Amino acid sequence: MVLQVPKTSFVQSTPTIAWEALPADYKLPDDPVENIQQPLLAAALTDALGANQKICPEMLIVSNFGLVATVNKKIVVKAPDWLYVPQVKPVAKGVIRRSYTPYLEGDPVAIVMEFLSEEEGGELSVRSTPPYGKLYFYEQILQVPTYVTYDPYESELEVRCLQAGRYVMQLPDPAGRIHIPELDLWLGIWQGERLGHTISWLRWWDGAGNLLLWSAEQAEQEHQRAEQEHQRAEQERQRAEQEHQRAEQERQRAEQERQRAEALAAKLRELGIDPDQLM
Repeated sequence: MVLQVPKTSFVQSTPTIAWEALPADYKLPDDPVENIQQPLLAAALTDALGANQKICPEMLIVSNFGLVATVNKKIVVKAPDWLYVPQVKPVAKGVIRRSYTPYLEGDPVAIVMEFLSEEEGGELSVRSTPPYGKLYFYEQILQVPTYVTYDPYESELEVRCLQAGRYVMQLPDPAGRIHIPELDLWLGIWQGERLGHTISWLRWWDGAGNLLLWSAEQAEQEHQRAEQEHQRAEQERQRAEQEHQRAEQERQRAEQERQRAEALAAKLRELGIDPDQLM
């Protein structure tokens, strides 16, 4: 099955693009990640979305995953460090999705992210001949609405949004965050520790400026709330115990006062004095 891209206003040199099923025997690239931060950054982005109920079963949110297009009758595969597709068709039972072809398997890709490297045909390359540069591939072939590039070592974040067929750089807000319209969230840089790694992370914020917590942060927050509730309950128990002790002391004082009064009355009677007449 082949789905043709609708006609566009591109110039005649625009390549012919089709969306074809990847052959079952096609060997996908299996290049190792270039540094340890790439999988950490990607996993943290997905973890925060999942922990805040932002992921639905019909979505595709994966990292280092092959995106497929047939360009001039040749298969081209690029594997971004992180990608988001709003809705994909379910695969048959027992079938493992090993790549994604837009239009054929579901919605167009909405967001791609690349964590910068120095490879040829890299994240900012506009090379329009094989091997296609990633920026060219995402902008002109896949036409991904939002393209994010991030240099974790320089803590530089850039977001490009597709406007009239070309990527336009988006400006950050005063807090240094950039709106990602496809998720209606804000993306920014946060310095801190996760899983023993202290680096500059990419993180999500909502429209009210609230940081979307990772699952571990939510668990720690819940642990702290439970600990505070335990402490409040313990303090309440101690206050109740103190109140009980005060009541018991007051009862004992009253009993001692009653006993003293009875002893005095008995002494007066021994002396022939009616204590009732003294009242």
